[in-house]
Amino acid sequence: MSEHDGTHSDIFTDFDGTFDGVLARVMPIAANYSSEWAGTAARYDCRIKVRYHPELMAQLEEGMMIAVRNFRGQSKKSKREEIERYTVMVISKVWPLHYGLGGVHDSHYYPLQLEIIEQAVPDWSTTDQSTMMIHITAVPINYDLVLNKDNELSFKKGFSYPLIGEQVHVINMDTVDKIYNGRVKEALSWDKKFTSPDPRKDPRLGILRMFMESDKSVPIYVDLHKLIRYHFGVFSFTGGGKSNLMSNIFRRILFHTEDTKIIIFDISCEYPFLLCDALVDSKIPSKVILEEEPKNAEQFARSIVKPRGFEDDPIAEKALKDVYDSGVVTFYNRPSTQIPTFASLFQEMRTLRADSSTRPNYVQAIDEVMDTVRAWMSSHDLSENEEIDEAFVDMFADAASNAVIRFQVNERATVYAWATTRDSLKATIKRAKQAAADGVTVKDILRMLSGPERIICISIAEPDILRDLVIRLTGAALRYRKRSFVIKPQILFVFDEAQEFIPSNASGQTAHCSASVERLLRQGRKYGLGGAIATQRIAYLNTNIMQQLHTFFVGTLPRPYDRTVVSSSFQIELSILDKTLEFPPGSWLLSSYIAMGLDSVPVFVKADNSEEVLEAYMRSISSKKKTK
Repeated sequence: MSEHDGTHSDIFTDFDGTFDGVLARVMPIAANYSSEWAGTAARYDCRIKVRYHPELMAQLEEGMMIAVRNFRGQSKKSKREEIERYTVMVISKVWPLHYGLGGVHDSHYYPLQLEIIEQAVPDWSTTDQSTMMIHITAVPINYDLVLNKDNELSFKKGFSYPLIGEQVHVINMDTVDKIYNGRVKEALSWDKKFTSPDPRKDPRLGILRMFMESDKSVPIYVDLHKLIRYHFGVFSFTGGGKSNLMSNIFRRILFHTEDTKIIIFDISCEYPFLLCDALVDSKIPSKVILEEEPKNAEQFARSIVKPRGFEDDPIAEKALKDVYDSGVVTFYNRPSTQIPTFASLFQEMRTLRADSSTRPNYVQAIDEVMDTVRAWMSSHDLSENEEIDEAFVDMFADAASNAVIRFQVNERATVYAWATTRDSLKATIKRAKQAAADGVTVKDILRMLSGPERIICISIAEPDILRDLVIRLTGAALRYRKRSFVIKPQILFVFDEAQEFIPSNASGQTAHCSASVERLLRQGRKYGLGGAIATQRIAYLNTNIMQQLHTFFVGTLPRPYDRTVVSSSFQIELSILDKTLEFPPGSWLLSSYIAMGLDSVPVFVKADNSEEVLEAYMRSISSKKKTK
């Protein structure tokens, strides 16, 4: 780029002299507060006019970052300190205009319309700038690019009004790499110069889409520890690549963090295959928990869902057999008799209280028993989700019997019969403990959270069983971390098909599950517990949970309502979100409040393909088989 206009070729690019544009208009836009889900809009809509060049049209992409000098750079202080300031924007739309076509109207004579349109075709291959122009709309990202007299680059948060008529500059690949990856690479201690889609060799998530036509690519990294600790979400329609992206993120976490644990609530039963290469890795202790015990490898393989491209592949069956033979597969031992929890006891007592509302002495007796139970829980630091034990039953039975005697409850009343038979709970506890010793129980899974296992994949297709496990495991993990005052190792709780766990309108067990996940995400970051949410219908989710996510990946969401929810929840301009409608599977809009180089700045990325990793693993299995 030439230096006569004061630009910097080490920071900006003019695409080999083809980019020459100016800022034509800056239009303030009023925010729309007419509806909670109306979506948020950027404060300004910027229009840029660029001299036409056919090669330039092939290289310009939505999502590219551009910079324009602003009024703050005109201040006396900036000039005195030799500081240049540029308002940074993201391109939201690019389209060419032809002067001749602008005069064609539907009311004109039809042959004349066709003649003019057809004559315009050869012009697009020329560089006739008197007839054609490129228009760009851009959205400010509320950052200033600041250059000091030594040409050192920095970014300042906040919006500065750009100079209308000023030259527009496209930020080049090297600078974009520094912007998005500089700080993150330091956090990851990643100083390698190469980049690779192999998750074992490189912690990158993919590449930026903004320079897809270039021979080189810009990788994209996120701070994996902050990604986990401050929670993230993946949103796309069915077939958009959510599980593909999630499994790739999990590999980066497993291969490039020391001891992070991942517990997956896998209602689709697909992750045992998607992560089969990691599950058989002896350096990554793992456990796959199914609903029923598989008698052999063939039964296990039939219970697991495989991507379409691997459904009829015999090597895929061999990969699942290797997982089974590695000894990581077990099943959930859900005893037919459940040990009551404090929550179930409270529910019993509330029902009795409601049925006895016309008898004040019965109500007082029940209230006294409930207060006694609360006092026991407080003195033993217990929560409602925890199971009762025999020591509690002894106290509970005495308290209930004494209460009905003290408040003179009729011996024929239901409350009296209930209170004087509480010691029967010991038999219930005994029957539950006599369940089969095979498989794993909730307590076994809780021990895994403190054990060597780094992947705990609970692949159960029954939603009620999974919700019960979510309630028990998240609550227990949070309580343990609070008591022990530890934040390591980090544990990532993954809720795939999140609409089954955290719907916006729920009752009964589902509402309890949603509340448990909300509590985990609200409090977990203080204790090293993170959450990952994946769904195709974001509009159906608990909005309180959505507000806890600090990083999110948005794929194609065909329904406008879903996009407006994303816009409102994460402060993204709708015109940028609409770009995701053009995305093929594997492309995402990525933004983060904390885990990227620039906070709250959306960027278009092409994620590395997990199926390529699986294909490479299948080839290695096939070659070993042939060698034998």
